[in-house]
Amino acid sequence: MAKNQLLDWNANKEIDDVDFQDEDAEHFRALLHKKEKKAGEGSVSSMTVGEILTGKIVEISKDFVVVDVGLKSEGLVPINEFLDPEELVLGHHIEVYLAQAEGENGQIVLSHEKARRLRQWDYIVNHCDEGSVIKGRVLRKVKGGLMVDIGMEAFLPGSQIDNKRIKNLDDYIGKAYDFKILKINKERKNIVVSRRELLEQERISKKAEMLENIHSGEIHRGIVKNITDFGVFLDLDGIDGLLHITDMTWKRIKHPSELVSIGDELEVMILHVDKEKGRVALGMKQKEENPWEEIEKKYPPGTQIKGKIVNLVPYGAFIEIEPGIEGLIHVSEMSWVKTISDPTEMVNKGDEVQAVVLSIQKEEGKISLGMKQLEMNPWDAVEKKYPVGTHVKVEIRNLTNYGAFVELEPGIDGLIHISDLSWIKKVSHPSEVLKKGDMVDAVILLVDKESKKITLGIKQLTENPWETIERTTPVGLLVKGIVTKITAFGAFVELENGIEALVHVTELSDQPFGKVEDIVKKGDEITAKVIKLDPEHKKIALSIKEHLIEKNQINADDIVVGRKNTKKRKKRENKEHEDQANQEEENL
Repeated sequence: MAKNQLLDWNANKEIDDVDFQDEDAEHFRALLHKKEKKAGEGSVSSMTVGEILTGKIVEISKDFVVVDVGLKSEGLVPINEFLDPEELVLGHHIEVYLAQAEGENGQIVLSHEKARRLRQWDYIVNHCDEGSVIKGRVLRKVKGGLMVDIGMEAFLPGSQIDNKRIKNLDDYIGKAYDFKILKINKERKNIVVSRRELLEQERISKKAEMLENIHSGEIHRGIVKNITDFGVFLDLDGIDGLLHITDMTWKRIKHPSELVSIGDELEVMILHVDKEKGRVALGMKQKEENPWEEIEKKYPPGTQIKGKIVNLVPYGAFIEIEPGIEGLIHVSEMSWVKTISDPTEMVNKGDEVQAVVLSIQKEEGKISLGMKQLEMNPWDAVEKKYPVGTHVKVEIRNLTNYGAFVELEPGIDGLIHISDLSWIKKVSHPSEVLKKGDMVDAVILLVDKESKKITLGIKQLTENPWETIERTTPVGLLVKGIVTKITAFGAFVELENGIEALVHVTELSDQPFGKVEDIVKKGDEITAKVIKLDPEHKKIALSIKEHLIEKNQINADDIVVGRKNTKKRKKRENKEHEDQANQEEENL
């Protein structure tokens, strides 16, 4: 144990048990045993261990103080028990605690620290109540908090150390503070103190004082103590204020952390004070001139501007026109001819672009911009370039369930609806007659400049056969065709002119049968009679049965006529033979 190590006086350890290991060891031992007192000057027996005595400092060394308390021998007190350096004066009287009477060598053991603690305990018990304020110094960390020297050791719970978040308890060790006494346990002689309650009282007092003296429009400095999505909380010397995200800057930001960090000191303006609720609204941008004040004069609609893309969103791109002023180019204002679904198809963050001011909503802080307005609108000339009835050759760019999209020129598309593909075929999907990349002839049917729509047709290039169907394919006409589809209710037949007709199941045969396939199959060539026309609904009904019946009737008539002709011929031949015989007879 080194010479400057504390002696365990409270445990009544004898000085002879201290193991000095340096050159001053013998000197300190000699200090304890020199100056033997005269008989009658004082008797240890008249003193009681545990008493507080008054003694005089007679010698001071590097690590110990020799104190004369009027007994046979003097006592040795460790110098580190003297918290106040002004007490270390030769001849100065101090109070000491008699920890041990005469030992083997006649020495006594004294403690200045223990005497001070006992006096402090007496003072606290007699003069302090729970709630009193006392000064102290933080000594060390213990489980659950800190130990504080208030003249005696008191416990400071971790929850009572401070009114803010504590990062490191070591920061408090060795520092002196005011403490509030929370609890005094006289039986166990222990005390619980709080620093937090004093801080809270101070904060409330400061807050009330500041709320009385603070006014809108004043400039104050505050420390950022918390950051949220909607703003920043600042400590204005004891009172909290909210700096909303919309009051931080004139320009657009997504999160307050883009501008500030916890611990930053900011200069802010008081916007509003609610004394009843104790709330203060703060602003930073209000310290600067509002760039939106003259925005309508500076950038009237039609003004061309140049700016940097600072943010991209699904519906457009934000451009910084000048510090604090941003405008939006909506995806619909990026191109006359392209359908933009993502702004990255046209621009990227950081790009320098030109645009035209379309409109300004000053109160809402919005500017609408356009890029396409810098170019000529190709749709302005579409009606003149592609009047209705114009024949064009176009490329099939895309197929959908309802038609085919074609490109008339770069950026100008048109639609051939599925109903305009054929006069005579029932097309279920455009892929039945077209494929992507085909070059086809078509005719312009409709141009809608406002809606940017052009409608084309392919079937309109030829005459509508249904308009002359009653003349070209009248009821009663025998026609030939190829079976294209078999259904439960009949067979569809493609006629020589390409029109599709139906032979109902009841019109397939003049003989009883089971299924349609028993009579005809897909690909068969058949002859049938037209029995019904419906040009309005584009329907033709055929009958194989009637054709067969008529055909069989004709064959039956031919047989009857043939038999009659044979009888006549034989009769004629018989008559001729008879006439010839008569003639021969006459000749004879």
